[in-house]
Amino acid sequence: MHFLWRFLAAAVAVYLTVNLVPGISMSGGWMTLLLVSLVWSVIITVIKPVLGILSLPITIITLGLFSLVLNALLFWGMELVVPGFDIAGFFPALLGSIVLSIFSWLIEKVF
Repeated sequence: MHFLWRFLAAAVAVYLTVNLVPGISMSGGWMTLLLVSLVWSVIITVIKPVLGILSLPITIITLGLFSLVLNALLFWGMELVVPGFDIAGFFPALLGSIVLSIFSWLIEKVF
């Protein structure tokens, strides 16, 4: 049930992020939106905790800033997995991952 809520929150957050952040575009309509949300939910649930543990030393050295870079790289990596989801570079990916994380957090806290 938790995964379903995270998926729905990610769908709304992805929609808002694509519309607010310049440099991030999505073609293909709702199917692409749902696929991006599913991939992001899997990345956050499965891959990010493992990479977070592996990158813990560099995260400690950079006082937590590397976690932003890791999040941006994972967000940018979705471009390779999801057809129709395009990110123009690292800085739109960084801004998009921050906005997506904030929206996801807010939506999960509200519901």
